[in-house]
Amino acid sequence: MSEEEQSFAYGGQALIEGVMMRSGTHMVMCVRQPDDEIATHTIEINSLTRKHRFLRLPFIRGMILLMETLYYGVKSIFYSADVALEEEGEEFTTKEYILVLGMVLLMNGLFIAVPYVIANFLKLEGVLFNVVESGLRLSLFILYMYTISKWDEFSRILQYHGAEHKAINAYEAGEELTPEKVAGFGNLNPRCGTSFLFITIIMSIALFSMLPKADYLMRLAYRIFLIPFIGGISYEVLKFSDKHRKHPIMQIIIKPGLAFQRLTTKEPTTDMIEVAIKALEEVIKIHED
Repeated sequence: MSEEEQSFAYGGQALIEGVMMRSGTHMVMCVRQPDDEIATHTIEINSLTRKHRFLRLPFIRGMILLMETLYYGVKSIFYSADVALEEEGEEFTTKEYILVLGMVLLMNGLFIAVPYVIANFLKLEGVLFNVVESGLRLSLFILYMYTISKWDEFSRILQYHGAEHKAINAYEAGEELTPEKVAGFGNLNPRCGTSFLFITIIMSIALFSMLPKADYLMRLAYRIFLIPFIGGISYEVLKFSDKHRKHPIMQIIIKPGLAFQRLTTKEPTTDMIEVAIKALEEVIKIHED
């Protein structure tokens, strides 16, 4: 496996009382049960990028992977909620997944529409319009994250987010995956979705500045329907920044995203780190078999 492939081999997500780790082919969810045991569930990922060569092309693959990540992320959250709360309800149907994805997209739409309406009300133009709009979007998101981080239950998810990052950082450093060793690593990781958010904001400023002038509704439509395209570009930028993360200039570029992660991660407990390690070890075992 090349250095680039190794770097992007594993990623993760915090769950309710657990952690999800994934490779390009499998997803492992580990959740701490009320009896203190760790439940483990594995799902094979049937990515469209593996079935069609065209979908593996740069920029296109980013759009596909963005939507798949959203889908599997929601699936993981549902699973962890069932396990953590000891609920044995039926599995969610495709219709219910579509409903939840629709709600997520609606929330993203609000983060796009509200800053746009405010910036338009201020009668700004050109690059200044895009900078102010993006600044408002970022401020709105920071306020949202700060508010929900004060909620005790969500605060635990942020701790599991920190545990996920620590485990991956330890693995990438070649360290032994024990709670004591992993605990010594930082909570921040340049490939986190938080850093991805900063990249999408920068990309949106650049892209929207190049679009032709249009009326109010058309410009709003641009901002909604170009989300997948911006995501595709941002994925390639994130991939490039991770490959060259040790370069001094690149370290400066990725610092804002890392700084913002201090709001989306918290120091985990030892038992949370244990869950993250188990999830990572399981997905590594599958990947290397």
